[in-house]
Amino acid sequence: MALPAAVAADRPEPAPPRPHSGRNVELVLVLGAVAIAVFGYVEVGSNLDGRPPADALRYGAALGGLALLAHLLVRWRARYADPLLLPIGVLLNGIGLVVIYRLDRATPHSSAAPTQLLWSTLGVGLFGLVVVLLRDHRWLRRYAYSGALVALVLLILPIFFPAVYGSRIWITIGWFSIQPGEFAKILLVIFFAAYLAVHQDTLALTGRQVWRLRLPPGRVLGPVLLVWAVFIGVLVLETDLGMSLLYFGIFVVMLYVATARIGWIVIGLLLAAAGVTVVGWLSPHVHARVEQWLHPLASIQAGQGANQIAQSLFAFAWGGLLGTGLGQGHSILIGFAAKSDFILATIGEELGLTGLLALFLLYALLVSRGFRTGIALTDPFGRLLAIGLATIIGLQLFVVAGGVLALIPLTGATLPFIAQGGSSVVTNWIIVALLVRLSDQARRTLIEDA
Repeated sequence: MALPAAVAADRPEPAPPRPHSGRNVELVLVLGAVAIAVFGYVEVGSNLDGRPPADALRYGAALGGLALLAHLLVRWRARYADPLLLPIGVLLNGIGLVVIYRLDRATPHSSAAPTQLLWSTLGVGLFGLVVVLLRDHRWLRRYAYSGALVALVLLILPIFFPAVYGSRIWITIGWFSIQPGEFAKILLVIFFAAYLAVHQDTLALTGRQVWRLRLPPGRVLGPVLLVWAVFIGVLVLETDLGMSLLYFGIFVVMLYVATARIGWIVIGLLLAAAGVTVVGWLSPHVHARVEQWLHPLASIQAGQGANQIAQSLFAFAWGGLLGTGLGQGHSILIGFAAKSDFILATIGEELGLTGLLALFLLYALLVSRGFRTGIALTDPFGRLLAIGLATIIGLQLFVVAGGVLALIPLTGATLPFIAQGGSSVVTNWIIVALLVRLSDQARRTLIEDA
């Protein structure tokens, strides 16, 4: 029966539904990610020893404690953050620890998993600091230029230290080593975002028409050429093809996002190709990697045995569709880089094409959520920062997977979250923390506008 009009008019309006924060979904996914990592750890021990590792519960408790701490901090300080970012980071980090532990079993003299767990703990700690202390991402814009100067210093420092496996990208003091270029890339993305947010209209709308391309004024084009020169300088002095491609690729992608002009992609590809071609002929280290890429089986034909790329291709082929099982492969034959550059070969051999595709989908989901966050943000700096941070993960995956699969020359970059390397895993956790903070701002704005 309908209420009388007077009674209906006095009846209070129902309260609007409370916006869905996604924190409960995040909690379930985080627990699932920890469970998958612990299951992988148990499988390695069962396949190699016939029984689960004795410290499986302790490993699960350590990883679960870190993951739950990170979740609680996000629930406290970034309530509306994207609920998929943290679980993906936990799962990728957990997979990396499992695969490194599996490779440790094949190299008893060189155990890296405990150290990697310590670096992961530090990374989660810095993740928490960023989430708690960085209340507004626009604060980073104030220090963009000073951050760029610090990044330049970080890039130059390894030149004064001995080369490691042909590249000068490490600072090594006794037993301690760090790769400063990993931290420099975040500072460079902040600088690129701040610079392009100011000059995006000038880059997109002004300049001189040359054939079908519109070139911006020299005062604006100058920094673009300067970045290209830094890219070439890093490549020449440090012979680090991977980081050089990463730096320049990030800038070109962000330049395209800021201007929406495909010409920048063309110019960037041409400049990168020219630089790599010249340095490839001048640097013996880079030239050797190009030759191995072009002729991966040449060492076998010469009677010298399979090189790293050939061993990697054999591992992928042996893995097939479903893989040999964790602990049942022979990718350790690749040599010293099995835990770093070529850790993807172990995943391809022991988890097969299915596991490899699942891993790539995790990365694709992480990158796409970063892009989605950038699109949702209204301020240009935040938009470019989110897309730049997501591009770091995407491009780094491309240069690593492309090199290991012999699609491009081997670059020596590290697979995000998974490969052995403290600098890399700490940097990746900082990237996820920044994306969490940016996504919280983006989703909070959408809720308030609604």
